[in-house]
Amino acid sequence: MAQSVAAQFEIEEKQSRPDIKIGFVLLNRFTLHPVAELIDPIRFAADVAFSSRQIFCQWEWMTLNNQPVISSCGLPVQPTAPLDFATHWDYVVFAGGLLEETRNPTDTLLDAVRSLHARKIPIITLDSSSFVVAKAGLLDGKRCAVHFTTRDEFKQSFPKVTPVLDQTYISDGGIISCPGGTSIELAVDIIRKHCGEQRASKALKYLMAEPDKPKKPVQKRYKISTINPRYEEDIVQRTIDYMHQHIASPAPLQDITTLMNVSMHQLNQAFLRSTGDTVVVHWRKLRLDHARNLMTNSTASIHEIALRSGFSGASHLITWFRKQYGETPAGFRKRRRAVERLFSPDE
Repeated sequence: MAQSVAAQFEIEEKQSRPDIKIGFVLLNRFTLHPVAELIDPIRFAADVAFSSRQIFCQWEWMTLNNQPVISSCGLPVQPTAPLDFATHWDYVVFAGGLLEETRNPTDTLLDAVRSLHARKIPIITLDSSSFVVAKAGLLDGKRCAVHFTTRDEFKQSFPKVTPVLDQTYISDGGIISCPGGTSIELAVDIIRKHCGEQRASKALKYLMAEPDKPKKPVQKRYKISTINPRYEEDIVQRTIDYMHQHIASPAPLQDITTLMNVSMHQLNQAFLRSTGDTVVVHWRKLRLDHARNLMTNSTASIHEIALRSGFSGASHLITWFRKQYGETPAGFRKRRRAVERLFSPDE
């Protein structure tokens, strides 16, 4: 890869926060395959070369007792950090495996999982760790991707959950379930969402998994990058659907409350319960996220992006972008483009 050491250090110095920060919790007798499929694309997206440095993506390996665990194939794994659920992770991954280790989780683990969910931190379940999250009650009324070997027991144990066999993963209500052996697609969609299309494609290329040859049709899946989180409160979900449909032309909040036939107080209380934010804050975050995606994946000017994201102009977007992300849109785009150049060697 054509690159200079100076350019690498410049990128590292400018990187105030990684694009993705993931905490992995390895349960005893976890399965290696889905963990490897999830981390390897992210590992390639994290560095500008092949050195596996955690520059743009960061992760830690943790266990429930801070001691080494044994994988399902007998490989011992040493944690890299003490168990930490307090950090504001972008995702927390629970890696399961043999059912005897996940059928009866401790109350401490169940409380920790519930706490993560209450803080709106997305939880990823690999393999049989879906049993843990289901036992915590977080999958009631939701769909969950499960492995065919565990479907019958899962369905009998958790009748309020809908087990699904034909999905590579499902994102439903803040829980992302992946049955094992298909997590590379989840990893690439996470990279695509947080790091951009080019780095997602580069990760696939490094893994020699580029979709450049006709393959048998892939089952439809609920992708992180295109399917937004679903909320249990109908009024919240209908309002957010409306926000996404009018992202470029936000209506006055009074119009929304009239349309939804609720008071502003009722709507704010519902949003606080479901998202942790008021209506106006949540809508602004959606528009800022939309603007950041446009900065990553388009060549539109900042002014044009501002208008397409529901802001009155470039200065309006710059003000809120700096408050939300700690840098200006121009600074964000410059840093991203520098990263992409390092990810685009002469071929």
